[in-house]
Amino acid sequence: RPSTPKHGMAAVLVDADPSGVTTITLNRPESLNSLDRELLEALFAALDTVADSDARVVVLTGAGRMFCPGGSLKGGVAFSGFSDGGRLSLDAAARNLRFSVTVSQRLHSLPQVTLCAINGACAGAGMSIACACDLRVAAAGAKFGTAFLQVALSGDFGLSHFLPRIVGPAKARELFLLGAKLSAQEALSAGLVSEVLPDAQALARRAAEIAGQLAAAAPLALRHIKANLAESERLSLTEALDAECRRHAECGAHPDAEEAARAFLDKRPPRFGGEGARARL
Repeated sequence: RPSTPKHGMAAVLVDADPSGVTTITLNRPESLNSLDRELLEALFAALDTVADSDARVVVLTGAGRMFCPGGSLKGGVAFSGFSDGGRLSLDAAARNLRFSVTVSQRLHSLPQVTLCAINGACAGAGMSIACACDLRVAAAGAKFGTAFLQVALSGDFGLSHFLPRIVGPAKARELFLLGAKLSAQEALSAGLVSEVLPDAQALARRAAEIAGQLAAAAPLALRHIKANLAESERLSLTEALDAECRRHAECGAHPDAEEAARAFLDKRPPRFGGEGARARL
């Protein structure tokens, strides 16, 4: 999948740090990081790359003054009922859209812990992508909204799945049906984000701190915790307990567990090796 649009600027930037943190930046500030086909394809490629990497944490953010206000109304052929040749049938339009929205599923199912650093407007499909992440922090100037009803659409990219699980069903209905827009502080109160920082610079620093803290944790335990939480969305209690016990036993048998205990007794920070952390769950 191409990662560089026709105008020559990389649509998505990927920065892999040796510490185990990979930062993915939506890099279309001239279009406010609106999702179009080129940006979507570049994001797919970035997620595919990071999924198979040694990264432990993924930070997703946006370049410029906005995170992502949603789909591009100009170039949104991937999200509409149109192709380059004209109107599509309903079935064809749904198939096209279903392929596009897989990016949210791909992001949500990454084995790495994901942190969304929301530096500005976050609406529509952009809000969907933010909610697909495990954690969210925001700059004080960030604004949030579902925005779908205002453009006569019902919603896509998984927001109707993610949002009720984050803020609760009643608040999700309010945001979808009444079109309420949230400030960063209101998003914090609603549980949509976990922290609000004064500005974009403070946001970047805090995101790096959180990512660094996560990357320093025992890698296998980190991935297994994420897998337990992700599977809890679909498993029965009996199935969840079975999976949880299996993963807990695997972590307990890993050298990192012994190192954690030794470090606690020695009153020093642990030094985790992480061998085997990329084993299939």
